[in-house]
Amino acid sequence: MTSESVRPAGPLDGVRVVDLTSVVMGPLATRMLGDMGADVIRVETPDGDIIRHYEPARSAMMSAFSLNLNRNKRSVVLDLKSDSGAAALRDLVATADVFVTTMRRSALNRLGIDDASIRAIKPNIITCVANGWGSNGPNADKAAYDDVIQAASGVVDLFTYSGGAPQLVPSIIADKVSGLHIVPAITAALYRRAMTGEGDSIEVPMAEVMASFNLVEHLGGSTFEPPVGEFSYPRITTPNRRPRQTADGWVVLLPYTDANWRDFFGFVGRSELATDPRFAEQRSRIANSGELYGMLDEMVADLPTAALLDFCDSRSIPASAVLDLEHIADDPHFKAIDLLHDDEHPTEGAYRYTRDPIRFASRGDDHETVRLHAPGLGEHTDKVMAELGWTSDQIATLHP
Repeated sequence: MTSESVRPAGPLDGVRVVDLTSVVMGPLATRMLGDMGADVIRVETPDGDIIRHYEPARSAMMSAFSLNLNRNKRSVVLDLKSDSGAAALRDLVATADVFVTTMRRSALNRLGIDDASIRAIKPNIITCVANGWGSNGPNADKAAYDDVIQAASGVVDLFTYSGGAPQLVPSIIADKVSGLHIVPAITAALYRRAMTGEGDSIEVPMAEVMASFNLVEHLGGSTFEPPVGEFSYPRITTPNRRPRQTADGWVVLLPYTDANWRDFFGFVGRSELATDPRFAEQRSRIANSGELYGMLDEMVADLPTAALLDFCDSRSIPASAVLDLEHIADDPHFKAIDLLHDDEHPTEGAYRYTRDPIRFASRGDDHETVRLHAPGLGEHTDKVMAELGWTSDQIATLHP
């Protein structure tokens, strides 16, 4: 059976990406490129990427992670330490528009697939190296995974600003945010090449990405030299910024404008606060956000969730009930847009995947984004190499 099906392509139709990545950051980025129509050729070792072995899974090498991160890709298995595997990769690169890898630079150098070597094969190729730290710093070749980068970039420490202990975010946020940086970098380089004919070398270091991400709001007064005000953003770091318990559930609400707060104060019977100097305008509200947010618990404690949210919607006050992520498929909005799409995998049977949340009219808004279901390990090795002109005898050398 095959993972291939005929589905609409996308704006990157005709772009070939050689994907030498692993775990989550790189595979997420290349999945997005595949969702946009690129021909993504996933190069894996004979043992397969580690995420293939994660649980849960119905069968070996086809984990839940793998089903969602490997869609719209073709899988080729190469032993890059062998002569035939190295030759196969070189021939793949010669046909590619983009080469993206999450391997450390020392390993790339050992295997002879560093930037200079790749560019010698195809001078106008776009290369992207995405790993822990930038190449011009002392940590350039250190090992890195999401947890470590959360610590190294300040994510873990952010919890101390609201009075808590350092802790990890219960999401592989560094992997995913860094993956989201890879995609626009590659698409920008593709645009530049379309305009100039020139390739490019891209570096996406996780630690720098996440530190920069954190400093958008938290650099605060340290933006200026000498500093003007405190480091960090007090509205975000107050321990009173939290979900609120209503009479029958939990909500997060954020009246933001002056009108929002006036309407909200009136609704909860505290109209006098609208003219209180501490809360009358945005600057004073931010300065007193700890005190203001601390009052919200009692203001909504006796209100039914539905009534509170209906009022907020009627006044354009941002608010939402707290979603139980496990039951996201039952949420009216996500159900209506079919975010979790049910499909049939040719080997794994009925399964669901998260549709690409980005909508392209050119791709067909009402169509599924899976052109290729996640392939088995090495499913396309022979076909891809035959497309490159390899003979049966040459292909056989890739299967020891």
